[in-house]
Amino acid sequence: MERAAGGTRPAVHGRGVDAEGRCTHYGGTRDVVGNLCVTCGKYWACHRCHAEACDHPFGRAPLDAPAVVCGVCGHLMNYPEYSATAACPACGHGFNPGCSLHAHLYFRL
Repeated sequence: MERAAGGTRPAVHGRGVDAEGRCTHYGGTRDVVGNLCVTCGKYWACHRCHAEACDHPFGRAPLDAPAVVCGVCGHLMNYPEYSATAACPACGHGFNPGCSLHAHLYFRL
């Protein structure tokens, strides 16, 4: 898809989030994506971070929405683009294949 407007990368929220979007719950080298909660409009490192900080359920995104941000380069992706590869199509950084187990929490599948 593209980078956020103005070339800025969306902030990834969560507990103990580092510069590439890893949180205290998921800190592996490939845990570098933020997922958009359509309810609050923020990108979160993981569903657990969101649950700890918010008083609403995680708002799952439509499949065509730019709902995933690469924490390494800031590239925005929709679900088909994100799920089609094991790495960011813009910078090539690998993504955690285990994230697919949580897709139903983040997207309207």
